[in-house]
Amino acid sequence: MLKNNVKDIEKGKICMSYINENFLNLQDSYLFSKKKKKVAQYTKNNPEKEIIKLGIGDVTRPIVPACLEAMHKAIDEIGTVEGFKGYGPEQGYEFLRKAIVENDYKSRGVDIEVDEIFVSDGAKCDTRKYCRYICYR
Repeated sequence: MLKNNVKDIEKGKICMSYINENFLNLQDSYLFSKKKKKVAQYTKNNPEKEIIKLGIGDVTRPIVPACLEAMHKAIDEIGTVEGFKGYGPEQGYEFLRKAIVENDYKSRGVDIEVDEIFVSDGAKCDTRKYCRYICYR
């Protein structure tokens, strides 16, 4: 990793990074437009098939009342000094991980511990974190 410091910049010695030439070999495509074309083709070829779309932006139903109630309750809770939580710990809040263990796993007969549960804010962030871990360790 190249790094500039103030003295180098003042002396006109600025480190420059270069593009990885392998990026020039990548094909120009966007995953979601490619997926949309494939779904359209499948739908055309199989009109009798019902497709349940689970991709980004493919929502077809409103949020269910139980989720709305839980969201409203959470908003009311974090609107107080006592209930405010801010950013959570990297593994997720323990109260949430315990609820997942009890209500999603143990209620179905799956033996799992709280420390086996990881609550994420999304694949993009986690992929970036993983890459940083691998690249900079």
